Amino acid sequence: MTDWCRLCITADAAPIRLSTGDRRKYNGALWPEVERAEVLARGAALKWASVVFCRPEHLERLSQYKKRESQRTVSVHTRLKSMVQSYLEGVGWGLEQLREARIELKEVSQTLKKAGSEADQNAEGAQSLERMREVSANHCQLLAAVSNLPRLYSVRTLVLETERLVESRRLLEAHAHLMDLEHWQDDILWQLHGAAGRSRSSLSQEDKELVQKYFSGVGQLVEALGKELWAVVSSALALARQNPTPFVSAVRIVEREEALDQSLLKERGGPQGRPLPPGRPRCWRAAFFQVLEEAVSARFRSVSYLHTRGPGLAGHLSALQHGIMADLATVRHLLEHCVPAHYQLTAAYLRASHRCLHTHLAQVSSWDLESGEIFAVLNWVLHIYNSPDMMGDPELVTEMDKEDLGPLISTEGLEHLQSKYVQSVRRSVSEWMHKALQVELQDWQRDQEPDTDHEGFYQTCLPTIITQMLEENTRVALMIGPSLRDQTIQMGLYEIENLLNRFREALVEFGKDHRRNLTNNKNEFYLHYLLASISNCIILKKSTESLQQQQSSRSAGQYSRTPPNPMAALDRAVRRACRLVMDQLLLDLQPFLSGLLTRPWLQHGDPTPKLCHVLEGHLELYSRVRPPCGQRLQEEAQWLMVVEYVRALMQKKLVCRSGEERRLLAQQMLQDDQLFREIFHNMGSEPEVNPLALLPVLADFIRLKDPGMLTLEVSGLAAKYPDIGEEHVSVLLDVRGDVSRDIRRTVLDLLEQSAPPLPAGYRPIFTDILVPPSTMAFCLPTAKCV
Repeated sequence: MTDWCRLCITADAAPIRLSTGDRRKYNGALWPEVERAEVLARGAALKWASVVFCRPEHLERLSQYKKRESQRTVSVHTRLKSMVQSYLEGVGWGLEQLREARIELKEVSQTLKKAGSEADQNAEGAQSLERMREVSANHCQLLAAVSNLPRLYSVRTLVLETERLVESRRLLEAHAHLMDLEHWQDDILWQLHGAAGRSRSSLSQEDKELVQKYFSGVGQLVEALGKELWAVVSSALALARQNPTPFVSAVRIVEREEALDQSLLKERGGPQGRPLPPGRPRCWRAAFFQVLEEAVSARFRSVSYLHTRGPGLAGHLSALQHGIMADLATVRHLLEHCVPAHYQLTAAYLRASHRCLHTHLAQVSSWDLESGEIFAVLNWVLHIYNSPDMMGDPELVTEMDKEDLGPLISTEGLEHLQSKYVQSVRRSVSEWMHKALQVELQDWQRDQEPDTDHEGFYQTCLPTIITQMLEENTRVALMIGPSLRDQTIQMGLYEIENLLNRFREALVEFGKDHRRNLTNNKNEFYLHYLLASISNCIILKKSTESLQQQQSSRSAGQYSRTPPNPMAALDRAVRRACRLVMDQLLLDLQPFLSGLLTRPWLQHGDPTPKLCHVLEGHLELYSRVRPPCGQRLQEEAQWLMVVEYVRALMQKKLVCRSGEERRLLAQQMLQDDQLFREIFHNMGSEPEVNPLALLPVLADFIRLKDPGMLTLEVSGLAAKYPDIGEEHVSVLLDVRGDVSRDIRRTVLDLLEQSAPPLPAGYRPIFTDILVPPSTMAFCLPTAKCV
């Protein structure tokens, strides 16, 4: 920074520098920090100036900065002066207050000294009255003793008389005597405290023991009277029908005690008032209702528990119902008139009965109950208890709102009971389904046809047993409520799914056993029972759909993370049974398939009639299967027949040697096709895609006279059956026996280039037909190698 800049800064900062005398003062012991603060301030000012006046042209604004800093300094000085002036005024006002307080303290001190001297003079006069005070206290005690002597002499006699009255249940007279005794005891205790109003805690232990010993029979009388009172209250229901007078006396005594408790609490409840007598307050009205509830609980326990398990549980609940309603009738018509209106005895009895029932049913619910027992409890809690025969009685509803009583069993308790019910029913259903399946397996081994229904379809007893059992359980569960019905239905769907899985496994084993015993011809009606199983699955499907329709849509899948899927299990079982039926058809056709498309077949037509006979027999049995599976089996039989027919053609057991043989081969294939169509047409099966349409197409391919047209023919064949492969076409060309290598290569190249994708919904047929590999002759040269 230049010297002229430093000079300007120094000149600008000069108005705020301290004088030499002030600096010496502050640099002394009084303000040692001032010098350091000044140095820091100068450094900050230099730093600020170096930034603002870093260029010479900036000095033009020096006067502006100087004027602004001067104004700021003046403003700071003004505020400092104002603040110091304010502080000085406050200090002056505080000093003035201190002076006034000092003067007042001097006056108070003089007054206290004067009062102390006067108190010392009066104390000497009060000591002369202490003897008189003691004599007066003794006089009061003696007066009290003399006045209480007649009472004290009669205490023993009155206690004995009260005991006799209690024993004879003359409760009102006994209570009057007891109140006199308690009044005497309280007066004596109070008089012993002295006329000066000493607190009961100041009474000597010797005086307390003396009074308690003399009136010791009073506490025993209170206990005896209370015991008799509660005995009367406990037997109130029985007394109401015979003689309600003791109960009325007991209620009057309870009301007297309650009124006396309230009066004593009001008069002597304060810390400065007369202390309460011993044993007060007694709160006998609260004890009255407690004893009433205990009596109700005892009435519950009086109902026999010997037959509460098993079928006896419903009878036990019925006995509880009749007992409660009989007691309520007694309370409403008899006891209610024996008590004040504010007792609301009927409502109190309802609350007590409800609490006892809640406890009792909680205990019953904790038992290991069977489904019938749980049903009895749920039905009683949800329907009978709230019905007009019990708490739903219009006259009882006016006494107390059911919502005030609360639920007889909590929501969690009801859900737990319902879950236990469903689990119990599930065990039973699972056991019954297992037994039904065992009976079904035994039926499969019978030497007679399965039973038929009124429409002539095969069936067994399995679906009837399962359907009736599930419908019965659903109907019973609905008597409790829709929620339990939905849980029971879902349980049934799970069990149906499990049954169908086991049923499918049983079908697999049934098929394996049949194949192992083919030579023994052990099961003549194997196919019949397979068809009956398919009909059973259809019946079970209808039952399952009916159950699913009964179930609420909002509860589907609500009770489990993995909802049941019986339809998928049923579909797997039906497909397995249909597969076994088709396997049996193939097994029956197998002896005749080997003779198809051979030279004997070409000459005589055998064994096509035998194949048709086997097909007719199977299709006749398929008509005993419920729709739509009967039609499905017929369609599958068509597919199987065509596949096996074409497979026989692919084996090249017959290769044409001339155009005449090709004509005869095509003609025989068309005749076979006509026979097959007549069989399937007679059975009423007209599938949307008829596989028999393939046989005329193959016959036309074989009898084509001009080999040059084979390219066009193969193109049309591939368009109709896009799954046909080169190996299939190659075999067809071989069967013709007149195709040159050039034409074969052209046809196969065209087929390879124009292989279309399989359309949606197309069912392939050639995919299931494997062409056996061609065997080439292995020849050894006869001449030696040179």
